[in-house]
Amino acid sequence: MVHDLPGVLALADRNHPNVAVARAKLDQVRAQLDEARFAPFSQFKLTGGVALAPTVRGNNVFSPNTDVSLTSSLGVGWRVNIDGVIPLWTFGKITNLWDAAEANVRVNQASVEKERDAVRLDVRKAYFGLQLARDSRSLLVDVRAEMDKALRRLEEQVEREEGDPIELLKLQTFGAELEARGAEADKYISVALAGLRFYTGVADLDIPDLPIRPPKHRLGHVTRYLTAARLYRPELAQARAGFDARSAQVRLARAQLFPDIGIAVQVGVSAAPEVADQLNPFTNDPGNFFHYSAALALQWKLDLLPQAARIRAAEAQLEEMAATQRFAMGGVATEVETAYAEVVEAQKRLDAYSKATKYGKRWLVMVQQGIDVGTMTDKDLIDPAKAYATNRFNQLNATMDLDMAMSRLAKATGWDAIAPDGT
Repeated sequence: MVHDLPGVLALADRNHPNVAVARAKLDQVRAQLDEARFAPFSQFKLTGGVALAPTVRGNNVFSPNTDVSLTSSLGVGWRVNIDGVIPLWTFGKITNLWDAAEANVRVNQASVEKERDAVRLDVRKAYFGLQLARDSRSLLVDVRAEMDKALRRLEEQVEREEGDPIELLKLQTFGAELEARGAEADKYISVALAGLRFYTGVADLDIPDLPIRPPKHRLGHVTRYLTAARLYRPELAQARAGFDARSAQVRLARAQLFPDIGIAVQVGVSAAPEVADQLNPFTNDPGNFFHYSAALALQWKLDLLPQAARIRAAEAQLEEMAATQRFAMGGVATEVETAYAEVVEAQKRLDAYSKATKYGKRWLVMVQQGIDVGTMTDKDLIDPAKAYATNRFNQLNATMDLDMAMSRLAKATGWDAIAPDGT
């Protein structure tokens, strides 16, 4: 199944285990956010039970029965009770809990992007490595074809004692070196294909048979990429969300110093058919009743000194997060400038090797023409062939280095659109 680079990246985004783990963690914290939203308004408890009750008749003045619990005449009684508190004012406990949970969701959303960026860099490395290996093998095949022609002619000349055996050995040595390089190219092709198939989860994946090309994005000033990193880099988004979460936790810790005010609600019903229902409101009747109540309630934990310590701990965690945010911003800026310098260097190296390849190709063509017209011999083909093959391989390698440098710059900035698309 053949996929271009965008298709391979899409498959990796969908199937790579690290991205799947990050998405699962995001689902977990989203569930925690839902729990934080619903939990304060779900503080209700239902209790109930069924028991044996003795027959008790009469009223608060006279009863023919005794107070013996176990008699020969027993019935079934049951009871259900619901009670809870609806919060009205918590001095910010609920809203700050929500803020912290929402910030945690943003942290994990950025974590998904972080894992995706890392996977995309690995995918591009394998994809461009596969293109480089195939281009290198194709180059070796072309050079070997030219060398084989010269080798056969020189072998015939040596057999006729018209050629130099030393020059024949030079050609044969160069041919053996090309065979070794071909074996290396085959190995890299297998390794790169195995990596791509693992990243995408597609066992028969392949890529189009296209030569490796430099990125289309034209490099701008470094400040452009520093600005992009502040906007798009997931690690900075994580740091900002983490700071927001710690700030909410500090406010939550301070709110714990104040009471919770709400409406306490209680509803209960009990029925015991063998126990006479007492209609006098001043008589306690545990066997048969239905009651409900609502009241303004206050709950205040007076652990002021321990809570003050918890506030200091939360403030220290906030300061730690602020320092982490400053470190992240400085580290990202350094990473962007380093990646930018790598792109500049790779571009200059590619330009230089492109010129050298053109010169080597012209040299090789001139020697071939000289051999055809008889002004040059086959031994003169070795040096230009080596120069062309070496510089052409260096050009291909520099193209991959430029693609990877631009990919690292895209990862450093969080701006994936500038990364090479493989076409």
